[in-house]
Amino acid sequence: MIKLPWNMCFNAVFLCQKYDILRKITEDGKGENMFDQLEIIENRYEQLNELLSDPDVVSDPDKLREYSKEQSDLQKTVDVFREYKNYKETMEESKEMLHETDDKEMLDMLKEEISDSEKHIPELEEQLKLLLLPKDPNDDKNVIIEIRGAAGGDEAQIFAGDLFRMYSRYAENNGWKTEVVEANASDHGGYKEISFMIQGHGAFSRLKYENGAHRVQRVPETESSGRIHTSTATVAVLPEVEDVEMDIRNEDLKIDTYRSSGAGGQHVNTTDSAVRITHIPTGVVVTSQDEKSQIKNRERARKVLNARIYDLMQQEAEAEYAEQRKSAVGTGDRSERIRTYNYPQSRVTDHRIGLTIQKLDQIIEGRLDDIIDALIIEEQTSKLEELNNATI
Repeated sequence: MIKLPWNMCFNAVFLCQKYDILRKITEDGKGENMFDQLEIIENRYEQLNELLSDPDVVSDPDKLREYSKEQSDLQKTVDVFREYKNYKETMEESKEMLHETDDKEMLDMLKEEISDSEKHIPELEEQLKLLLLPKDPNDDKNVIIEIRGAAGGDEAQIFAGDLFRMYSRYAENNGWKTEVVEANASDHGGYKEISFMIQGHGAFSRLKYENGAHRVQRVPETESSGRIHTSTATVAVLPEVEDVEMDIRNEDLKIDTYRSSGAGGQHVNTTDSAVRITHIPTGVVVTSQDEKSQIKNRERARKVLNARIYDLMQQEAEAEYAEQRKSAVGTGDRSERIRTYNYPQSRVTDHRIGLTIQKLDQIIEGRLDDIIDALIIEEQTSKLEELNNATI
C-alpha cells in the first residue's frame, strides 16, 4: 500500500463523497426505511430552496455553487417521490369514495383511478430504489483515457490505435470534445501509448466501465499465412480532477521543458514547448507535447497528473473498503481481461457480464451504448440486490 506524505485523508474524503446522500439520510438514527429516507431528502430539498434565496448564500459563490449542485442532485429523487405520493393519495381517496357513492359513472371513474395508481406505484417504487443508490461523485466529470499496447507487439499497438479511434468516435457521437495529451506512435501504425481527454457532461459515468485489458483476435495485415493472432491493449479511465480538489504542493513538483519531437526524432518545433511534470512524493510522471504552446502543454500535463494521483489514492481507498462496495461490474482491475473483439466472427464479448454482441463493425466505430447500457443495468441490479439483502 502506498503511503502518501501530504496531509490529506483521502480515504475518508472519498467515502464521504461517494456515500454523501446515504450519510445525510441516516444520521442520528433517522431513516429506518426507504420512505423515511425519502421524506428526509424532500425536507432537505425544501431547506435548500430557502438557502438559495438567502442573501448571505447568494453573495457567496462557493456556497451558492455547493447548494445549487446538491439541490440539482436531489431534484430527480424528489420529483419521483412526489409523483409516487400523488398516486398513493389518489388511490386511498378513491378507495374511500367507493363506499360513499352509488353513482355508476362515478364508480367507474374511481375504479379507473385505482387501477391506474396500482399500475404506476410499483414502477415508481423501483425508480426510487435506483435513485437512492449511492452516486459516484465523479460521474459528471470529463474523462482522461490512457491506452497502451500490451501483449502482441506491433499488432497490440495497432489495436491500441483502433481503441483510440473507437472512443474518439463514441465521443463524437455524443457531442463531446476529444483532445490528445500525449501520443507515442508506433512505427507500424497505432500507438505504443496514447493519453487523451474527453470533455463532456457525464463522460466518466459512461466510459468508466472501459477500465481494464481489451483483447483482439484477428489476422494481422503483416501475417502472410493467415493465422489468427491474439493481442491485448490496456485501458485506464480516470476522472478529470481540478486543482481545488487536490492538495498537491508546488514544491512537490519537478517541472522540465524540452523540445517536442515526432516519430523518428524529427522536431515538431524549435522551442522548448513540451512539458514533463514529476510528482516527487509518488514518482508519478506526466508529459505533454501535443500543443505548440508550452502553457497549454503545462495545463494538460497538470490535469493528467491530478487525475493519476487521484486514481492512485482512489485505488488505495477502494482496496481498503473492498468488501463494503463489491460490485459485479465495478470499474475493473487493469490487469483483468474485460472484453474480446473477435474479427473472424464479427463478435464482441464482455466477460464481466457474459454479454456477446455480433456487431463488431458497429462497436469498433464507436457505437458502444449497447454494451455500456448493459453494464450499467448489471451494476444497478447488483446494488439493488445488496440493498434488499441488507434490509431483510
